[in-house]
Amino acid sequence: MSEEPSSQSSRRSWLEKLADAFSSELRDKAQVLQLLQEAHENELLDQSALHIMQGAMKVSDEHARDIMVPRSHMVCIEHDDSFADIMKKIVASSHSRFPVLSEDSSTVTGILLAKDILQLAQDYHFDAEKIAANLQQIIRQPVFVPEIKRLNRLLRDFRETRNHMAVVVDEYGGVAGLVTIEDVLEEIVGDIEDEHDPTEEKDIEQIDKEQFRVAALTEIEDFNEHFDTELSDEEFDTIGGYVTHVFGHLPKRGERVVIADLLFTVQSADERRIIQLLVAPASQLPIPLTTTDTSALG
Repeated sequence: MSEEPSSQSSRRSWLEKLADAFSSELRDKAQVLQLLQEAHENELLDQSALHIMQGAMKVSDEHARDIMVPRSHMVCIEHDDSFADIMKKIVASSHSRFPVLSEDSSTVTGILLAKDILQLAQDYHFDAEKIAANLQQIIRQPVFVPEIKRLNRLLRDFRETRNHMAVVVDEYGGVAGLVTIEDVLEEIVGDIEDEHDPTEEKDIEQIDKEQFRVAALTEIEDFNEHFDTELSDEEFDTIGGYVTHVFGHLPKRGERVVIADLLFTVQSADERRIIQLLVAPASQLPIPLTTTDTSALG
């Protein structure tokens, strides 16, 4: 009987601390995070709720450039792509939205939704010439955001305008990458998987002519066989472990490194490990990164 008042007093004390933290004129994020951790330890928040609240605070400090898909890994519709070309890209990537490039591929002129072109194809009974003649009618205006756009403001803009994708531009107005509302939400709640995400059974999946999606748990032996490389498997069993070692830290989404003339981009990761990698020839890089001599690792 004596324990209940003590428990209630502890909970009231914690709630008072939280109220003081949010009502204070100068808000200290570190203090709020500490209070949230205490709430979890006092069983007022479960692990999932704690993770979401921590993620929600984190997005106010991150920018579009921190989570964007870099330009070299964007799946785009070229100016002269045929209906067949477009359909191949839709099927291979499983994406629902695609940037449309200008004639010289220097900028993004629109966004094409997979559902729109499928509806157009149905309306014209899959007649390729008629589809091509009417394609511009379904291309939507792109939304551009600067690299330094904060994620909390970007999420608000996505909600207010009902857009799901934005093209990220650098300080010179050039296309740096793209970001989606799902990318922002994943920073808050963690990876969002759907039925189109690659499964562990398919460790290496080709996306386009030179780009592959590779599960971090892929055995190094299998990776070497597929890419004709000679990465050492003496210290690490998986490509994710090998790449993490090369980085020298647990990398975040979007970080890149060149190993054995291949460009590795972290597509997804959590607090403990890399989950998915994008692998392409290092020649896709507009500016060379520091390369790694893999012979020194094994």
